[in-house]
Amino acid sequence: MKLVISNLTKTYKNGVKAIDDLSIEIGTGMFGLLGPNGAGKSSLMRTIATLQSPDSGSIMFGDINVLEDNMSLRKVLGYLPQSFGVYPKMSAEDLLDYFATLKGVSNKTERNAIVKEVLEITNLYDVRRKQVAGYSGGMKQRFGIAQLLLNNPKLIIVDEPTAGLDPAERHRFLNVLREVGTNCTVIFSTHIVEDVKELCNEMAILNGGRILKHTTPQEATKELENTIWTKTIERDDLEEEEKNYNVLSSNYNQDNTLNIRVHSVEKPSDDFVEVAPQLDDVYFIALKQDEPVLTS
Repeated sequence: MKLVISNLTKTYKNGVKAIDDLSIEIGTGMFGLLGPNGAGKSSLMRTIATLQSPDSGSIMFGDINVLEDNMSLRKVLGYLPQSFGVYPKMSAEDLLDYFATLKGVSNKTERNAIVKEVLEITNLYDVRRKQVAGYSGGMKQRFGIAQLLLNNPKLIIVDEPTAGLDPAERHRFLNVLREVGTNCTVIFSTHIVEDVKELCNEMAILNGGRILKHTTPQEATKELENTIWTKTIERDDLEEEEKNYNVLSSNYNQDNTLNIRVHSVEKPSDDFVEVAPQLDDVYFIALKQDEPVLTS
């Protein structure tokens, strides 16, 4: 099923335009929505999930008119917000059984089967009798996926799910998402480029409530072939280099020098070396091009 968003706009009472005439189509598979904090990602996720209404525009998921028929979407929706509250002192198994009851699975045998299945998918079966309140951050995120899978959703929305996870837990969490994202539409919102590179077959870069680029990670990096250059500089020279070149990023070396990455169609100067483009470069270029031009 395809999610089709057309001319969506949302301005909050404080005057912030969180979604700015946004249109996009998202198909089956893992879709990465990449953008800095404050780009409008959570506003868009909440609007798609029917938790807030836009000022104008339309959202269709298959033949469901999302804005006019919230309940039909909610029946096929799984949503994991950025933070999802405090858990009562209950085991994962009991809490999932309770959530399944709320979602309308009234048959006890059926409930037992689906709870067992989602615990196994999220690698939580061995700790099913442990209280969720005592889970680590990564386990809580995987429990979040388990509870949203109870109604066999066709559309899954996860908002900044790996922020704050350690590398091992992040890896486990991404593997679970990869598993569930093969036969439904998963929108994965993040400001971590690495997550999108590892996980998503399609992506968009969002800033200021607008889509700056809609592409695939492979296509995006391929577009930049032969245009990314690097050289090592002294720390104090960074400001000068930024005046002369389109510096995308800089990373410290052990000796306190910096490696800078520059975007240029031609070799910027003899001391630069060409390097393979990365998804980070795509992201930084899109954000830089979106910066307002200052006129004196």
